[in-house]
Amino acid sequence: MISLGLRHAARQLRLAPAGLAFGGGALLSLALAPWQFLYGVPLALGAAGFLVLTPASARAAALAGWLFGLGYFAFGLSWIIEPFQIDPDRHAWMAPFALAFLAAGLALFWGAAFGLAVRFSTGAWRIPMLAAAWSLAEFARAYVLTGFPWAAFGQFWIGTPAADLLPWTGPHGLALLTLAAFLPLAMLRQKLLAALAPLTAVAAAVFAVPAPHQAGMTGKTVRIVQPNAPQDLKWHPDHRWEFVRRAVAFSVEAPRPDLIVWPETAVPQLMNYAEDTLRAISEAAGGVPVFLGIQREQAGAYYNSAVLLDAAGRATAIYDKAHLVPFGEYVPFGDAMARFGIYGFAAQAGAGYAAGPGAEVLDLPIGTALPLICYEAVFPQDVNAAGTRPQMLVQITNDAWFGTRSGPYQHLAQARMRALEQGLPMIRAANTGVSAMIAPDGQLLDSLPLGEAGFVDAALPAPLPPTLYSRTGDWPVLLLCLVAAGAAALHLRTLARRS
Repeated sequence: MISLGLRHAARQLRLAPAGLAFGGGALLSLALAPWQFLYGVPLALGAAGFLVLTPASARAAALAGWLFGLGYFAFGLSWIIEPFQIDPDRHAWMAPFALAFLAAGLALFWGAAFGLAVRFSTGAWRIPMLAAAWSLAEFARAYVLTGFPWAAFGQFWIGTPAADLLPWTGPHGLALLTLAAFLPLAMLRQKLLAALAPLTAVAAAVFAVPAPHQAGMTGKTVRIVQPNAPQDLKWHPDHRWEFVRRAVAFSVEAPRPDLIVWPETAVPQLMNYAEDTLRAISEAAGGVPVFLGIQREQAGAYYNSAVLLDAAGRATAIYDKAHLVPFGEYVPFGDAMARFGIYGFAAQAGAGYAAGPGAEVLDLPIGTALPLICYEAVFPQDVNAAGTRPQMLVQITNDAWFGTRSGPYQHLAQARMRALEQGLPMIRAANTGVSAMIAPDGQLLDSLPLGEAGFVDAALPAPLPPTLYSRTGDWPVLLLCLVAAGAAALHLRTLARRS
């Protein structure tokens, strides 16, 4: 029955060819970092609007939306094959399947949005209905099954004036505005909407202009250390201490900063047995506190942690990563999967990591900070979950997993978004880069390029006042999407009654 339904939908899709759907999604993915080809956004989203105006059935629209998503995620998330190349003899064969299943699975959210837009609206009302349903699908993608909001529409605009809306609207609000601005291009054949053509062209040109930044300074200096340990050597017995010695050498350099930050899992042993190592690191730092990533074990559970070391090498503050990467740091039904030799890629001890209790603000020598370990910076809701507003964000990460093409740059773009949304500076220490001091307006003040070992002594900006988004979170945009979808559906119901 399912195959018959798909064939029927495919026949009905002939007015919106599969090539237009898949190609439109692929074109839209070029708006992501590092390409940021923003002039493709009006064309791609105009094509998406056309794909809901023409189908004869919701099933055909859903198939078109799924193909659009498949093209988008297959190209936009192509970096996902990189972790499988770390140990190619064991894992390389999985790479194409991982990309295919991830892209196909995420595209289901978009297919559902397109199908709902056609099922519950008609005529020109399908455009606002698609904007609302697509935004709701993106909400679902960000939250369902722990969420995966990577490659969301708001990421297109980082580094442009449009990103200045993030403190007000948050990422989902900016995504909704993107859809509302460009989906109507599908209706240019209607004279009343023809005026949108020059407006959207001007908007695209403005979005491509870099935004200026202004940030007050605290007078504090942070040394951000980037050891640049390749993932295939990071844990190798013959090489792992080489990268620790490199980070120590960077930490010794004068003049002395107020805080030194090392990246995620920078120390290649469990904290339980690293007392001598941590003492040696603090001695080399000359009494400057060091904030670094390390693994630890407690009561039989293993944690991916960030710790603050005092001058004697004692851990005075500990944060355990709470939002773990599925199949990277833990495996669903891990006990059963471990029997078949399936473990999280990034877990170096045990079958996988345990999750920490959640967002926690730590007292650092330079002020209060919300730590984010790697993947946690992808989730704006996690940053908003902190009960107390910190003075800064600190992300430690190991982006060696993401390769050297698009993954690290997309991760950096999302880190910049979190700073903008909260009006807070972010200290970002990445093993292989890009390490940076990010201003509260999302601009890079100091940085180290991808694939380069070194350090940067960066001045710490002062936080801005709390933003609207930091106070409200995603609720206003979610309610707006629900109201818009309800209005479009009510219009369809009214038409049905009249007929």
